[in-house]
Amino acid sequence: MLPGVGIVCAAGILGEIGDVSRFEDASKMLAFAGCDPSVFESGEFVGAQARMSKRGSPFLRWYLWLAADRARMYDPALRAYYEKKRAEGKCHKVAVSAVVRKLCNIIFAVLRDDRPYACPVN
Repeated sequence: MLPGVGIVCAAGILGEIGDVSRFEDASKMLAFAGCDPSVFESGEFVGAQARMSKRGSPFLRWYLWLAADRARMYDPALRAYYEKKRAEGKCHKVAVSAVVRKLCNIIFAVLRDDRPYACPVN
């Protein structure tokens, strides 16, 4: 189990993901959650800001957000990543959404390889 991610949240994530083999990679799973970036474009106008697409499962997105917000407090690697984003001038929500992407990669690797998560030592 990931540090900071409870049993109920982990069960919700697993229930929403289902079989992980249906996703080619972690970015596809991130898109399924609706946490992938989306740029507003219309005609010749190209937007400068990317926002969360919110095109996927709202429940998975919510579970990932809760898990990332807690994991950033208890997992040293995710905490360091969150603090790095904050030092770059990102606000709390943007930094947590970056942790969501990282967490999604971790969850995909854990489920794909069927191995427990080992927190990297800093």
